[in-house]
Amino acid sequence: RLIGDDEHGWTKEDTVFNFEGGCYAKVINLSLENEPDIYRAIKPGAILENVIMGANGVVDYWDISITQNTRVSYPIEHIPNIQVPSIGEHPKNIFFLTADAFGVLPPISKLSPGQAAYHFISGYTAKVAGTEAGIVEPVPSFSACFGAPFMPLHPTVYAEMLSEKMQAAGVNVWLVNTGWTGGSYGTGQRMKLKYTRAMITAAMNGSLEEANKDNYHIHSIFGVSQPRVCPGVPTEVLSPRKTWNNDVSYYKTAHKLADSFKENFKKFESYANDQIMAGGPLV
Repeated sequence: RLIGDDEHGWTKEDTVFNFEGGCYAKVINLSLENEPDIYRAIKPGAILENVIMGANGVVDYWDISITQNTRVSYPIEHIPNIQVPSIGEHPKNIFFLTADAFGVLPPISKLSPGQAAYHFISGYTAKVAGTEAGIVEPVPSFSACFGAPFMPLHPTVYAEMLSEKMQAAGVNVWLVNTGWTGGSYGTGQRMKLKYTRAMITAAMNGSLEEANKDNYHIHSIFGVSQPRVCPGVPTEVLSPRKTWNNDVSYYKTAHKLADSFKENFKKFESYANDQIMAGGPLV
């Protein structure tokens, strides 16, 4: 059951809670077929942003004349399968979501405690055309702990807390790339939602770990554990390199992104322990 959308806390009593009470979602190209829960959540009580509505009151979700960053806010009660109240036991799996517009990160990868801390501190995503004025090609964007403006303490403090909690609770941490595959933004395609859902479902029910235990592919640039197989997902989709059909271009772009990670992390190096530093790119 869904506890909440974005802002959560993990207590010393090993409970997880949400303190938003609602959801904030993109609605670009929204349809009942592609996103039924979000589509049905848009009813009285929801707030739409940056969209075009016709004289008949029907919203054209394909109209991006204002911006591609069209959004909706809605109460959590607008969607099914929610947890009431918004409190749960400690998690078995944690998912870091990133939209890699460079198309080089695996669609899902398992992280070690050190890697989880490193990527948590990095907070990587990518800006693409339409997210901000003047952006015409992918630009790496790093926001510590995936929410730097909201973190009063140094990011390494939260990263070490995360590592301690995930090791104590035996939590698996996964990095999920909902961005591009088969090439960078402008060349490749956005990862299909049905594949992302299948990968997350497999991680949650244990079948992903069962199918790949002791047989993960270690990514040669980022060092993360990349599944070789996943129920409901074509094998070739799991390897970003194979989707490019051009090894030279893929590795050139992957090295470029790895360099961006390392450059961003320089400001954290003096605070990070050896385990965290070992969680970064291998090259």
